[in-house]
Amino acid sequence: MKLESFGRVLYHAPIKNTYKINATTKYLLYPKTTSDVLNFLKYAKKEKIPYWILGGGSNIIVSDTEYDGVIVSLQDLNQIIYEKNCVTAYSGVKIPTLAIDIINHGLKGLEWATGIPATIGGCIYGNAEAYKISTFEYLESVTYINEELEIVTKDKKELTYGYRTSYFKEHPKCVILSGAFQFPTGNMKESMEIIQERTKRRQETQPLEYPSAGSVFRNPSPENPTWKIIDSLGLKGTKIGGAMISEKHANFIINIQNATGKDVRNLIELIKNRVKEETNIDLILEQEYKDW
Repeated sequence: MKLESFGRVLYHAPIKNTYKINATTKYLLYPKTTSDVLNFLKYAKKEKIPYWILGGGSNIIVSDTEYDGVIVSLQDLNQIIYEKNCVTAYSGVKIPTLAIDIINHGLKGLEWATGIPATIGGCIYGNAEAYKISTFEYLESVTYINEELEIVTKDKKELTYGYRTSYFKEHPKCVILSGAFQFPTGNMKESMEIIQERTKRRQETQPLEYPSAGSVFRNPSPENPTWKIIDSLGLKGTKIGGAMISEKHANFIINIQNATGKDVRNLIELIKNRVKEETNIDLILEQEYKDW
């Protein structure tokens, strides 16, 4: 059986990531349907084929060499289905797209997410949040492929979740297919004003002009944000290779000149070690290493 049986395939293809690190994969698979995803996973298990699931590439740090396996991009699973205030969004839908789409349908609840370059699957996986509102806030249920390679749907109350984490981080072999949300009725004018104000704030406080993957570490507490800790240690502007700690927001690492995955990783370790030495705080990495 060939990979083309499960969707569109690219060979020796670039791996999408918001750090813009140059990395490739031997096979890049774009399944068209949830059945394609399930059938591929069964095939990969049977044939012992290495793979991993790619969302929007917004919270990952890839290696610098070619991945000798299959990366499965779910970007073609991008349907949005409405039933009054209940909205089902498939895993490949970008959350900023969904945020604007629900506003156009007279709903609200995702204004916080318009600046997050991630997919619904990725946001559910990591329980993405901003402005003290998380993905799980309006989530009702998740349909996913479990570790036994069965498609199941579970209510939110059956799934563990917390600050920047979820059941799916604890069970990384599960593959999120879609999420069902219940959004309140909104006002388009009010929602767009919120988005415009927050977009302006992001432009003023975040280094959006450079490739990055957003916040590198979780905040130890709301009263003690990571950016303030890193800033207090005088680490803003520190460089390793083409990677630099942003001078605008100290919890961002930016790619200023052809940074490698190794550059980013080394800078992360430098921050963690300095923070531990000076404050005895163990920073928790919010982004994920993709090793091969």
